[in-house]
Amino acid sequence: MNLPAAHSDANAAANANGTAHDSASVNTFQVDLRGLVDLLSHHLYSSPRVYVRELLQNAVDAATARLAHDPAAPVRIRLTATGSAVSIEDTGIGLTADEVHTLLATIGRSSKRDGLESARQEFLGQFGIGLLACFVVARQIRVVSRSARTPDQPPVEWLATDDGSYTVRTLPHEARPEPGTTVHLEPRPGAEEWAAPKRVEELARDFGSLLPYEVTFAGPDGVVREITDRPAVWDRPYPTPTARRVALAGHCAKVFGFTPLDSIDLDIPVAGVRGVAYVLPAATSPAHRASHRVYLKGMLLTDGADNLLPDWAFFVRVVLDTDTLRPTASRENLYDDETLAAVREALGVRIRQWLTELAAGDPARLAAFLTVHHLGVKSLARHDAELLELMLPWLPFETSDGRVTLDEFVRAHPEVHFTRTVEEFRQVAPIAAAHGLGVVNCGYTYDADLIALLPQIRAGVKVTELDAGAVTAHLDPVGPQQELALAGFLATARTRLDPLGCDVALRAFQPVTVPALHLDDREARHERDRAEAEADADTLWSDILGALRGSAPRARLVLNHNNPLVRRIAAIPDAELAGTAVESLYGQALLMAQRPLRPTDTSLLNRAFLGLLEWATHPTVTTPTATTPPAASSEDQQ
Repeated sequence: MNLPAAHSDANAAANANGTAHDSASVNTFQVDLRGLVDLLSHHLYSSPRVYVRELLQNAVDAATARLAHDPAAPVRIRLTATGSAVSIEDTGIGLTADEVHTLLATIGRSSKRDGLESARQEFLGQFGIGLLACFVVARQIRVVSRSARTPDQPPVEWLATDDGSYTVRTLPHEARPEPGTTVHLEPRPGAEEWAAPKRVEELARDFGSLLPYEVTFAGPDGVVREITDRPAVWDRPYPTPTARRVALAGHCAKVFGFTPLDSIDLDIPVAGVRGVAYVLPAATSPAHRASHRVYLKGMLLTDGADNLLPDWAFFVRVVLDTDTLRPTASRENLYDDETLAAVREALGVRIRQWLTELAAGDPARLAAFLTVHHLGVKSLARHDAELLELMLPWLPFETSDGRVTLDEFVRAHPEVHFTRTVEEFRQVAPIAAAHGLGVVNCGYTYDADLIALLPQIRAGVKVTELDAGAVTAHLDPVGPQQELALAGFLATARTRLDPLGCDVALRAFQPVTVPALHLDDREARHERDRAEAEADADTLWSDILGALRGSAPRARLVLNHNNPLVRRIAAIPDAELAGTAVESLYGQALLMAQRPLRPTDTSLLNRAFLGLLEWATHPTVTTPTATTPPAASSEDQQ
């Protein structure tokens, strides 16, 4: 059956206004209640649990309307569950017989739209779905109501079933002596679990603990228990700041399941927000969508709000109550509009202010926070030069001097070099440290952006990107005579590594234990990738890629003349064996840099390894790749 919508009244009104024509009649839409319930339960609401919220919401709105009509009126809300039925009683504004027909049985119609528009902002309900949403769990809904506006009129009963039919009748005065409304729900088959007393009480506490009116619950045992728990934990008075922190930590553990590293008060009257942000005790990914708990005028709206804070504030979880934000139609999330954008910005300002306060007055707590959440602060500071300057003495960076703050680093190195990848940094960090070259690893999130801002807040600091040439220039050159004596070896080395797009240089540097350093900047990698793509492409693409050939520097293998192994390899008279040894040094340098290996690099490592094994087991072999066993030497015979 379809739910009646008083279409006879609409027709009469249309005829009275002269809007009806001889050729057409005015009709109203008919709504299939079973289809509506399916829509609500499967598409609008995430769970049948919201029916408890609808009951509480209607009762609270009725109480608000009653106080607007009579500020001295008593306000009580009691929820009852027996196992076979659920009911809620309030001393709110109540309904007349005409209002029952008009409001309870009409989709989209709400009493908040009639007569009390001036107080509309005080109501929780916005969409006029009302009690019909309770059909997601109920087979039958019975409403007994008496209007406070017409206290002389008798109470009225509205009885509706899930087939779409309803009846309205007048009851004796004694059926409800006082103004207000009682709603009885009879669960439908399969939904009995949602009417269980324990479940109803849990849901009532979850949704209604911060409601502005006293709400109680009674189960089958008849014991009445408080549901509301006001004021909110962040608004309560405490004897000491320590006691308050302990209480907030307990609240966080109960709501979110973790003990916070710290807490941030969110008292923003302009934004209509009161609450607290809890700082996570462990690092989390910036890409993780945080879930926050939001109350709207004391009623839980959602515990999964993911659009409440700026993206950089991923290190906190928020609980707040607001009277300014707009809910979605399901009242299970926040509508992303200009108001939410303003609140989001205000919350971000408050979190930033908290960081400033810590830096100024509690450096120990700030240091503990940054140990865990420096990434979030870096994300914020890259858009705020003032905050970056404030955080410089605290933000840690990976540098050639170890893990230090930028403030400490620039005092030792007015000229700051940086690498854009972790691999590049690992190549040069040990050598840079030994030769006093200041290098910052900007291969981590946000670090490159912050380094770029450094000259703006530290006068005299120069920031440049590190390349292979700059590193080589800081290494000690080898004497001309020594380099001339090794010209043949260097020629052999360059010939062997040229197919890999790598040059060879000879320098003397520390530490002595490093035989070779592989330097490879972004331009060199781009040129090498282009060359490989050109080699694998067809004629058309090969011509196009060839036209894109640039003059970018190539990768460079810097041999350490201070290293004894390098000097012994340079003295090998056999050019083939010396070339194999250079290939081994190249592979070892790649592994030390922890750089991803290309197929050609892997092939070279395998070839060099096997060649050296062949030479080690047959030292008289002049060519490491020979396949015939050599004749035994006199030393072998001995």
